[in-house]
Amino acid sequence: MELSQLEVFLAVAHERRFSRAAEKLFRTQSAVSQTIHKLEEELGEPLFDRSSREGVLTDAGRVLQDYAEQLLNLRNNAREALVELREMHKGKLEIAANEFTALYLLPVLAEFRRLHPMIKITVQRSLGSHIPDDLLRHTVEIGVLSYDPQDAQLRSVVVYLDELVLVVPPRHPLAKSQQVSIRQLGTESFVAHIVSSPYREKVIQAFKRHKTPLHMDIELPTLQAIKRFVAMGNGVALVPEISVENELARGELVRIFVRELHLQRKLRLVYRKKASLSHAARAFLAVAEAVASEQQGRYRFEREH
Repeated sequence: MELSQLEVFLAVAHERRFSRAAEKLFRTQSAVSQTIHKLEEELGEPLFDRSSREGVLTDAGRVLQDYAEQLLNLRNNAREALVELREMHKGKLEIAANEFTALYLLPVLAEFRRLHPMIKITVQRSLGSHIPDDLLRHTVEIGVLSYDPQDAQLRSVVVYLDELVLVVPPRHPLAKSQQVSIRQLGTESFVAHIVSSPYREKVIQAFKRHKTPLHMDIELPTLQAIKRFVAMGNGVALVPEISVENELARGELVRIFVRELHLQRKLRLVYRKKASLSHAARAFLAVAEAVASEQQGRYRFEREH
């Protein structure tokens, strides 16, 4: 039983005559009759009372009419929903990011919401090391990473250049120094993030390379806690620049350049290569590219692989 057969059946049921149904469908009366006959053979039930010149439905015909109308309405609803999805009137987008990489998303999300207010967006907090697996398991559609996942199944686009910066409270003895050497930090108490990362290891190796002790006396669970703790006068910290832009602008923290530490990192939007991206995901990438073009500076949109 095909939907096209049901369309013919309903036309006859509504028009009450095979000839009028044929005119409405722009088909011959013979073609309409053959379609109804084939449908009756498949169902094993007569659908119209042939003793009447009008298309009078049998009991089986009346039962089928209800279901046929429901099925065709569902098809029409599905078509309308797909049009709405295509025109961005509905839909959803799931993104995975960690506490740091989510900061990049904020201006992009703001612009996306301005352009596509009907799309529901969920940003799931996930460890950066878990995001490639989240993508491959189809848990999310786009991930934000600070490293290249090096997976042939994933495609990445560099969207932002960030770097680790040393921040101190305004009254710190080093606050008036524009630049220091790594050896000057050997007596400082560093406030670190409790979650390890490749960049943390690079910092550790840099201190070892310059034979300078690294005192990570306190570990906190969030960047927000680290910033506030340092601003209160408790040690120093190496944090992503994007995470302290507001605090630096307000004078709550002071940035100091460290000659031996130049740890730049690229933020990437990552998604599955072979996946057919949703309309919402494609629109999000387009917005990210537009934001990069408008903002410039650290923003960019460079496809890697």
